[in-house]
Amino acid sequence: MQKILITGGAGFIGSHVVRLFVRKYPEYHIVNLDKLTYAGNLENLDDIKEYSNYEFIRGDITQLEFLADLFEKYKFSGVIHLAAESHVDRSIINPLEFVYTNIIGTVNLLNAARKIWQNPQDRHIFYHISTDEVYGSLDEEGYFSEDTPYDPQSPYSASKAGSDHFVRAYFNTYGLPVIITNCSNNYGPNQFPEKLIPLAINNIKNNISIPVYGKGENIRDWLYVEDHAKAIDLVFHRGMPGETYNIGGNNEWRNIDLIRLLCELMDKRLNRTAGTSEKLITFVKDRAGHDLRYAIDSSKICTKLGWAPALGFREGLERTVDWYLANERWLTNVLSGDYEKYYVTQYLKR
Repeated sequence: MQKILITGGAGFIGSHVVRLFVRKYPEYHIVNLDKLTYAGNLENLDDIKEYSNYEFIRGDITQLEFLADLFEKYKFSGVIHLAAESHVDRSIINPLEFVYTNIIGTVNLLNAARKIWQNPQDRHIFYHISTDEVYGSLDEEGYFSEDTPYDPQSPYSASKAGSDHFVRAYFNTYGLPVIITNCSNNYGPNQFPEKLIPLAINNIKNNISIPVYGKGENIRDWLYVEDHAKAIDLVFHRGMPGETYNIGGNNEWRNIDLIRLLCELMDKRLNRTAGTSEKLITFVKDRAGHDLRYAIDSSKICTKLGWAPALGFREGLERTVDWYLANERWLTNVLSGDYEKYYVTQYLKR
């Protein structure tokens, strides 16, 4: 039985990856390692918690001794590394937290893997999930490719760029079998409501103003989270060590246009008069170092591994809206901090 470590598996993207692997590969032992900070929520995985091939461990990747013991105990054959601080606004307020988690935490994992992966004949893979934000900002034309020079503009993207460089260095220096993917903005169920789409959905539902930076002209490429999870599955099993693959949705939207579409969908779902929710849009002072546009060229992963996003954006957005409206208790627990009680009830009181 292969033992796969997935870090950050209680978070937004991580929980979708864990669910996919647990259900699709019953012959694997999937270990979900998560610190359970504000964005890590075990309720995201309530539907698979009793699967025999799934195990959750609470832990901090900045603790090297803990990781070394974990790797020694489980002898993981593969790592899918998603654990990260990921919100740009938080990185502006507290950059050091991002340095510790995103850079030091990644190096600790690399060291723990390197220590036990001594036999080059065994197939191991250290798969590091990163972001398109490491490339900086685009003007109105062009796309990020795997060869685009790094130009991070925020403490968050700088910390992810640093972790990417360490992962590549461990491949070049030590021969550690690594793969990196850089993905565009994800959306879908279970995303913490500080990010744009769930924040807007929640505010519209509660008739609260929707803050939009600047004039809302910043452009992002949006990818449905389940499409991203399927790409991660492909890369983990078929990607080449030492390679980087960009994963994008080929789906660019100005922030203001996205918010207006959300307002339209929410008005329909809430039986409000058309145009009601759009009145909640409030333009606020732009974020410091706000990148104008991200857009990814995904041709490499499409050509080499046969991946392509499956879900159209409007359908994906409708699914996302419907999920948040149907899961009010989840949202309430997240916003109140009661998600922590789930861990206590499920793991500490058994």
